[in-house]
Amino acid sequence: MTERRGFIKQGLIGAAGVAIGGMGFTAKSYASIRGANDRINLALIGIRNQGGVHIDAFCKLKDSHNVRIKTLCDTDEALFASRAKIVSDKTGSKPLTEWDMKKVFDDKEIDAVSIVIPNHWHALATIWACQAGKHVYIEKPAMHNIWEGRKMVEAARKYDRLVQVGLNNRSIDNVREAIKFLHDGGIGEVYMARGTCFKARDSYGMAKDSEPPATLHYDRWLGPAAYRPYNEKKGHYNWHWYWDTGNGDIGNTGPHQLDIARWGLNKNEHPISIYSSGGIYGFNRDSNAPKTPGVMVYGGVENYGHDRTTQETPNIQTATMRYEDDKIIEYEVRNRYTNGEGSLNIGIGNLFFGEDGYLELNGDTWKAFRKRETKPFAGSGKSKDNGTEHWANFLDALRSGKISTLRADINDGFYSSALPLLANISYRLKKELQFMGGNIDMEKFVNDPAADAMLTRAYRPPYVVPNEV
Repeated sequence: MTERRGFIKQGLIGAAGVAIGGMGFTAKSYASIRGANDRINLALIGIRNQGGVHIDAFCKLKDSHNVRIKTLCDTDEALFASRAKIVSDKTGSKPLTEWDMKKVFDDKEIDAVSIVIPNHWHALATIWACQAGKHVYIEKPAMHNIWEGRKMVEAARKYDRLVQVGLNNRSIDNVREAIKFLHDGGIGEVYMARGTCFKARDSYGMAKDSEPPATLHYDRWLGPAAYRPYNEKKGHYNWHWYWDTGNGDIGNTGPHQLDIARWGLNKNEHPISIYSSGGIYGFNRDSNAPKTPGVMVYGGVENYGHDRTTQETPNIQTATMRYEDDKIIEYEVRNRYTNGEGSLNIGIGNLFFGEDGYLELNGDTWKAFRKRETKPFAGSGKSKDNGTEHWANFLDALRSGKISTLRADINDGFYSSALPLLANISYRLKKELQFMGGNIDMEKFVNDPAADAMLTRAYRPPYVVPNEV
């Protein structure tokens, strides 16, 4: 026991003076992280939907990684009793509950936070956490817009914090195996990667604006977004489909497949050309709803019970992104009736095309084919992962004190999360865009002030992402 504690402590201290990403990690940087025989105290910020997945993962890692969920935090206090009971039942330890994340960040016992809140909050919450000395696991997409993603990278490096982005495929054994196969030249030089998100989604219906529930701290939930009256159809989960709070399905499921595509192509840069089109198909628009540029709506389809919508983001969308060497990433969202693609009948997954063949990957397994052959010459069985690997990797990285241990560091998360955001700007402006992304100081479009304006947003005081983090 003593030997293991000493080993872990040595690993943390040994990170001192090692320059990673231009910053030297010091023993002081990791003073809040205990050794393997001491507990990592964790807070979960956001405990609805995907937050429940995080709760389950960290509960499963209680013994193997000596982690304790000390605090559950959410702007909706209605969740506290049920979620606290889950933690208590699975770990034997009852967590504290708190609606104000700033109070969680002020807790000196908290070593790290797992942030699972709407996209428009990701940047500010991560920056606050880093400033408070907490390490961060942040859900995808890392950010709501490009500018604030850059601020997140700056904050992580300035405060020597480890920030992991929830791009879980980076920790799935079969995905890692497939990417290695590509990088080893398994299908020759790869010139194109394709990602798909085929999820059937009907309208969530409509509701009149109303008073928020007494349990919901609505102003805090709204945070950096422009003020709008509470509407139950624009809140929990449905925030994905409104531009002020979400990024549509290309920014919801899309970051996973776009990350795999960028990873497979070995691209650690932004594309130079982006074009995206689509619309909202199969729903009836509310006659009073504001029209969103680039959106087409038609009716006359069968009645789903709730076929009217005020949704702003597209449910059908295609995007093409080209890099300086002319390699291409394609992405497609289909939320209506559709088929799968490839021999794996891929609904959510990837295809890679190379000079010697192609590869199909659905997250659970992969197959590679030579040229026009119909039988795979390489591939895998089903994944052996248990679903906690990415969270375990985050905890392992905290004990190692090394950015290189993280499988989805904020810098990788930034570049992958930028892809759907760039596509959405093209979609909303209805034109192809040229981007100067090779230089950090030139992270803007070519002679396009309208597009540049959409790289950031106006923040609602006091919830402002700062210029200087």
